[in-house]
Amino acid sequence: MLFPHLSGVAGAKPLLVLAAALLVDAVLGDFPLLFRLLPHPVAAVGRAIGALDRRLNRPTRSERDRFVRGIVTVLILGVGAIVAGLLAAAFCRIVAYGWAIETLIVAILLAQRSLFDHVAAVERALSVRGLEAGREAVRHIVGRDPASLDAHGVARGAIESLAENFSDGVVAPALWYALFGLPGLFLYKTVNTLDSMIGHRLEKYRAFGWAAARLDDVMNFVPARLSGAALALASLFIPGARPAEAAASMIRDARKHRSVNAGWPEAAMAGALGLALAGPRRYGGTVVDDAWMGSGRARATSADIGRALALYLAACLVHGGAILCVYLALAIGTGGSGSVVFS
Repeated sequence: MLFPHLSGVAGAKPLLVLAAALLVDAVLGDFPLLFRLLPHPVAAVGRAIGALDRRLNRPTRSERDRFVRGIVTVLILGVGAIVAGLLAAAFCRIVAYGWAIETLIVAILLAQRSLFDHVAAVERALSVRGLEAGREAVRHIVGRDPASLDAHGVARGAIESLAENFSDGVVAPALWYALFGLPGLFLYKTVNTLDSMIGHRLEKYRAFGWAAARLDDVMNFVPARLSGAALALASLFIPGARPAEAAASMIRDARKHRSVNAGWPEAAMAGALGLALAGPRRYGGTVVDDAWMGSGRARATSADIGRALALYLAACLVHGGAILCVYLALAIGTGGSGSVVFS
């Protein structure tokens, strides 16, 4: 049996658990009351990464030594994530209503609602309170220097973050869960957090973060392309959007991006909205001379953030609908038995 996870979770099919988790996340978001009392799993992983970074990535070590220690860091945390996922999955199989517990776990590790909320906050700040408020709001979702951004740069940064994190925060974790259950989801979130913390091109992390960055590239390769396709398809349902240009931008521009993955959803978003995204940006005093995604205007506004949010919502519906369609196809193919076998 290939992907035995698809044989079911405590009597409930995992694709239905995933669809339910997406719905729970859309309604409840980040469970703020819960995580005032308990550490968020991603925050706990972040603390572990920080501790290993301080211990293993000392500047007095040679580049080769830090390269090896970076690989060891990924192995330690990756294996730990898989083991934690296996234990959590076993627990959900043996307790009453384990499928509901698993649904909540998956919902907590999706970023569908929180991504919308963070980008919507930038739109409100920029349109109502002006540039400084927009810079402060966008600081929470982009890595670039917000003080260097004008109003158009703030709007582009928010839209680019929305497009890229649709892949990283929604499609990728959903795919890894659908294929490999909680171990796959836990591993993905750990690798993605590693990449966000140490997978940089700065001198400090060039060697130590290499393994984390490359593994994140591998794990996001398929989700990034699916995300771009979902955004292009979703643009069919948004008045004024350009589905043909979304597809054309992906084909033409995605490979120009310095990231092997981020260009796909960003190019689709740019083409769909008639914008130019990415381009030269400043990170910590260093200018990164990236290519532009899309052939539209670079002077994005807060109204364009609103249009991007509408496209994002439509893409989330396309994504959720695709999951349900796959579930129905598998259920029909197995006579509704709940056991899926791939020959």
